[in-house]
Amino acid sequence: MNDPDTDRRTDTTDTGAAAPPGDYRLLLPNGWFRITLDPERRKAAVDALVDRQFQGMDDAPHIKRMVRSELLGRAKEAYRNGGIELYLSLQTAGPLTIPASLLLTLVTPDRPGGIELEALAQHLFDSGPLDQDVSIEELQAGRAIRVRTRKVPEQNDPGGNTAPVTTVDYHVGVPGSDSFLLLAFSTPLDPLADAMVELFDAVAHSLIWIG
Repeated sequence: MNDPDTDRRTDTTDTGAAAPPGDYRLLLPNGWFRITLDPERRKAAVDALVDRQFQGMDDAPHIKRMVRSELLGRAKEAYRNGGIELYLSLQTAGPLTIPASLLLTLVTPDRPGGIELEALAQHLFDSGPLDQDVSIEELQAGRAIRVRTRKVPEQNDPGGNTAPVTTVDYHVGVPGSDSFLLLAFSTPLDPLADAMVELFDAVAHSLIWIG
């Protein structure tokens, strides 16, 4: 694994004796591309990704525009929901790209004083599908809730998805704050879902706070 430039401001509010960290760091595998979701920088990041993927393919301008538009739309939506940055897997196995993504989002509960980790875990368990796996884990960054789910798309999925999607969410409490940092991993690679989940878990366990 490499250590890309992944330090980001969490912009949390200090509600305890200790100040919250200003940054975090993650270790991701080679071949993952970061798209910053900040409105002033995300277009440049998306353009860089599209240019990289379509390098040497000057005969597909229409597809290139579609991909750029789709990525920009996804980045804008994620930012509106509190997203900080988005990672997309560009790893390959032979001629195929290994599809996976990681979205990092800062979540601040509306409830004054925040919500206890155990209470949030119970809420996620009660409100989720019966086959999901919910647990509390010890990470380098502290205690976190881990939720693994396998989602089978409906027959008339509006996005045209047909493959089951495996997701792993980590809700990590931000020290000195009521906020949580949500690491939302996803892959539609169903035959290798368990192997991808091992990778997701390793990335989550690499999370550390800076400052």
